[in-house]
Amino acid sequence: MRNVDSMRNTVRFIAAVAVSMTIDAGTAFAHHPGVGGAGGAGGIFTIGAGTLDQGQFAFSAFIEYVRLNQLSDATLLANIGNDVHGLQSIESRILAISYGFTNDLTVSVRFPWVRRTGILEGVQEDPADPATVRDRGNTFGFGDVTVLGQYRFLNNQASGTQAAVLFGVKLPTGVTSLVDPFGEIFEAEFQPGSGSWDGLFGVAFSQRLSPAWSFHANVLAIATGTGTQDTNLGNRFLYNAALAYRVFGEAAGELHSHDPRAAYAHAGHSHSPMVTKARTAAAPHTHVALDALLEVNGEWHDKQRTAGIVDPNSGGNTIYVSPGLRLTVENWSSYVLVGIPVVNDLNGIQATPAWRVLGGVSFVFGP
Repeated sequence: MRNVDSMRNTVRFIAAVAVSMTIDAGTAFAHHPGVGGAGGAGGIFTIGAGTLDQGQFAFSAFIEYVRLNQLSDATLLANIGNDVHGLQSIESRILAISYGFTNDLTVSVRFPWVRRTGILEGVQEDPADPATVRDRGNTFGFGDVTVLGQYRFLNNQASGTQAAVLFGVKLPTGVTSLVDPFGEIFEAEFQPGSGSWDGLFGVAFSQRLSPAWSFHANVLAIATGTGTQDTNLGNRFLYNAALAYRVFGEAAGELHSHDPRAAYAHAGHSHSPMVTKARTAAAPHTHVALDALLEVNGEWHDKQRTAGIVDPNSGGNTIYVSPGLRLTVENWSSYVLVGIPVVNDLNGIQATPAWRVLGGVSFVFGP
């Protein structure tokens, strides 16, 4: 009986920590962390439609690192006064907690710390002086808290089909007053917080394709308000899809199934009373499972506006192809995802993403 409860909690957890991790993951040209999923029975970045059981909690801690192709000195010097900046990396460190209010409604809160490195710009303070590239250093601080709800309105266990709506808000809790070594305040796009209230709206879908395979997808729109320095960082539209395969594990050993009840029925069922008795008397074993995933993660970002003036060197579209692995041990899950950009259709002159990696751990407890 312990194995049944353990497997059920683990699978429920893997199906729903996607919501707590739903609130992360920056994109290369979006200077503020966006919203993705991680650790779910859906994808790692992709949001699945699963939810926590009523009364369950899930905790997550993870890091996303995006490496950018730094702009050359020649490019920066040729664009003095055009609001063109170099950027080396974006790192988001996230703590998230989720709670199942009902079996079909999970609410998550994310607490981010955001770091950006290698902020460069071309400057010429006096016409008589030569133009130079100024290294403005790095920024780091507490970011904007995001609250995200997921309501599952479809859960057909016979066909393995689930669907949910996503809704939430990003709060202006982050630091917006950091200054560089020269005493100048960093632009809004480099501050850990945006200073704006943003609304989140979307849908998520999950489909069991076979005992070992499942498909997950989501879209999420982010309506961005005007925040610090009278800046609107631009609306966003995220679109993701993930294909997951159960490589091995207790649920996969006999059926390769994501359904804990089916796994238990086949792993523990026998017509022999002696075998049944032996299994009952045996010491409980640890549930371990490994999933391999392949995701496609995309984000369209509108242009930034400051005091109503559009920045032509902002916004665009980026698409990653992202393989990943997720290891589950009892109610713990760890995961890693590596993203390689296949589309970098950005507006104007911007530092483009070279690669990104996301990794973390999650834990669930409760009834």
